[in-house]
Formats: sequence, C-alpha cells, structure tokens
Amino acid sequence: MKMVSCATYEGVEAKVVHVESTLTKGLPSFSVVGMASASINEAKERVKSALLSNEFTFPPKRITINLAPSDVKKEGSQFDLSMALLIALDYLEDDLSDWFVFGELGLDGTIKENIQLYPLLLSLANQKIIKKAVVPFESLEKLSKIPNIEFYGVKRLGEAIELLKESANAVPNCSYKKIEYPSYKINEKEYYFDNNYIEDFSDVKGQEVAKRAALISAAGFHNLLLEGSPGCGKSMIAQRLRYILPPLSSDEILDIAKLDALEAKEPTFKPLRSYRAPHHSSTTASVFGGGSYKARIGEVGLAHRGVLFFDELPHFSRGVLEALREPLQDNKIRISRVNTKVEYPSDFLFVSAMNPCPCGNLLNEQKECRCSDLEVQRYKNRLSEPFLDRVDLCVVMQQVTSKDRATISSQEMHNQVIEVHKRALLRGQKSFTAKLSDSEIDNYCILDSEAKDVLEMAVKRFALSFRSIKKIQKVSLTIADLDKSDIVQKRHVLEALSYRRRG
Repeated sequence: MKMVSCATYEGVEAKVVHVESTLTKGLPSFSVVGMASASINEAKERVKSALLSNEFTFPPKRITINLAPSDVKKEGSQFDLSMALLIALDYLEDDLSDWFVFGELGLDGTIKENIQLYPLLLSLANQKIIKKAVVPFESLEKLSKIPNIEFYGVKRLGEAIELLKESANAVPNCSYKKIEYPSYKINEKEYYFDNNYIEDFSDVKGQEVAKRAALISAAGFHNLLLEGSPGCGKSMIAQRLRYILPPLSSDEILDIAKLDALEAKEPTFKPLRSYRAPHHSSTTASVFGGGSYKARIGEVGLAHRGVLFFDELPHFSRGVLEALREPLQDNKIRISRVNTKVEYPSDFLFVSAMNPCPCGNLLNEQKECRCSDLEVQRYKNRLSEPFLDRVDLCVVMQQVTSKDRATISSQEMHNQVIEVHKRALLRGQKSFTAKLSDSEIDNYCILDSEAKDVLEMAVKRFALSFRSIKKIQKVSLTIADLDKSDIVQKRHVLEALSYRRRG
C-alpha cells in the first residue's frame, strides 16, 4: 500500500486526508472510497487520461483509492494529482507518507491551479502539520507568502513523477517572500500598514464629534453607532474607517487572504483590513453562515479582523440583530446544523448607521419630520437594550452647513492610531483595548482619584450595567492613549461618558 497526504475543508479549517492506494490482481477496475464527492469521483477519468497521455500504461489491475478518515466528507479537485502519482509510482519502495500533494489534472497531464489551495495550505501551516508540498507551478507566487513550508512546483504529471522518484534529493523551487510594505517591529514581531488612502477623511466636511469618535473607534477597535439625517456623512465615515485601522501582523495578513480565497477572490496580501457591508434585507444565513449540509461562512465570519458595517441598522431583521450579540461579545460565531457544527472566528469592528426616525428628518432644522411619536418610538424599539449595550460609542451627527470644512486627513488620523497601537503593545496588551478581558482592564486601566469619582457618580446616576462600566473604562483607556497619558484622568472618563447612547 502506498500513501501520500492531501486535505479537504472542515468548516474554514483544513482537515488532513491520507490518500492510500492498492493495486491488486483481479478484473480491471478503478474505485475511490472514503465519502468522496462527485468532483473526486469524476477525477478517475482525468487521472486515466493524464496517465495515458504521458506514456504511462494504465495498469490492468483492481485499483482502490481510499481517502482516510472515511467518516469525513471530501470534495475538491486537489486530489487528482495525489491519486495519479500513487498509481504511477506503485512500484516505488520509498516512503512518501510525509509528502503533501495538491493539484488538478488536465486531460493531457498538465497540473492546474485551484484557488482553494491557498486557504487549505495556510490552515495546514497554522496547525504546524505540513513541511513540504507538491503544488501547481503557477500557484507558487501566491503560496510563497506562507512561511515554514517547502514548496515543489510542477507543471506536468511527468515532472511530479520524476520529483517523487528522487524525493530524497528533491530541492524546493520556492522560498518564503517577505511582505513588502511599511512596517515597524514591537516585541520581535513585525506589523505592516498601507499608507495609500483611497478614501480620505479630508473628504468629510465638518462632523468634528463624529470624526473624533471614529478615531477612538479605530484606535481601540470600539464598536460605533452613527445616528443622523440622510446625507450627513454616516456612510462616508464608515467607508474611510478601514484605512486608518491598526497595522497587521504577517499572520493577520495571511488570515485575511485566506478569507478572500474562501470567497473565491484573488488574495492581494495587502495590510488592509476587510470591509463587509451586507444589505439590510440580507437573510440570517447570509450574514452568519449556514447551509443544510455544509455550514458555509457568512458576512460575520468574512469580516474577521476587519469592519462589519450595518447601514440602516433598524431595518435589519430582529433575528439578525439579536443573533449578532453573540459574536459581538465572544468574537466567534457558532453554526449548528443536524449534519455539522462549526465555529468561526469573528473578531471584527462593528460600525452601524441609522436615521433618527423613519423619515430621517427628526434632527433637521430645515425639514419637517412627518413621523408621529409612536412611529419614532417603534423605529427605535427595533434595537434592544442588550444589543445597544454592546456598542461602545454612539454619536448623533451634526447638521450639514455650507461653512463646514475639512479639518483632518486620514494620514494624520492613521498616525495617531499607530502610536496608540505601539503604546498598547509595549505595555503588554495581546489584543485591542476594546477586546480586553475584565482582568486585563483592571491591570491596564489605571484611573486617578478624580476619574474614579466621576465613574462612580455615573454608575449611580445612569444605573450602568457591569458591561457598560467596563466599556466606559476601555474607551477611557483609548482616549488616554490618544492623549499619550499613562493614567486615565477625569477628562478621559467624561469624554467616554459623552459617547453613551441616550434615550
């Protein structure tokens, strides 16, 4: 029996599959066992044609390919090459069990690229269970961004056969390529950022309070809710936030590229966080992921390490808004189905926008609001208190005037965010300020006596929940970092309190 390794998906992570083969005497046949999908069973014809096209005689034996473990559903064309190699090298006595082999075969024996290879190999690398892999030659440029794996690129089936014949002397033809973007190193770890601001905050005229809240949100990864009349700049601010978010480590860049590949996008490997903005008519399954057989990733999972923007927030269904409470609190999403249970990481910055009333003119001094008090109350009641309790910053946008001018650029804001990021790392934080645990907040958020008094008064006056208290402390710490202060002072707590939602 011969064996090489390959992989398939289990949720968004890769599951190692051992491809085994036996060629025995009997009536000639070719069968694949081990819960193989239709795409894998179709590979039998591709494998036959590829072998015959490369001057290999298809053996007149009973050929059985087993994909282990047999209780995991396998799918994808990446198994073609491993099956062909096992048949062609059946006579070889060398142990090939530590080789991972990926590639789709053409009928003439060419080895084709598969966009799903990148997330598979990245997942295997993160799990530290792969050292060397045979892959399509045209995938090398993309795969070279993944560290700690030796890649052997091949263009045709004949090359792959020759490679494994001489596996002991094989030399990898791909080396790790460092990410080439501006960066800085903190605690022996490199962090990268992109200083190209396609959408700039200099385009936003006026709205000083909202821009200040956006800066605090970006610096500490605090959830943000913008409320204002139509056209006042809510969506503009949300779209520009992704360009001033904290820098990314190489692992985070690879994770974002993996999510791009899962969505069938070509990974760019830019240190730019993702931005997802589902429409308010989106279904629960499209937002959170789902499927009757295979739980596919949704918008919440694809927003991991980036921004999830909900425009027209009250128009989202109650089911979507209430289900969002779990990932906002735990930074993960769990999908349970009869056939599968999957958990996705979902550590994102939640940004939302809403009108003050159904017609949008409640705060407008020039236009008359057409809504009754009951309609306004129903509109606002779509957002429950437990949901709003998970939002750190709530801002009522100012009315737009002809005198409004740009006051700050994305470059200036990003520089401040980077300085806050460095301060947090140097004091030992492993996560953004908004994501700190209660014990970490007690360690890092040091309030002076006046700040403590203000917070205690706010707790009594506003009947703050325990979660709200911790959120105010976190926002205060971010404001103190922007102020380059090691101690949280009274003015920092007062500013944090000013961003609490009222009414």
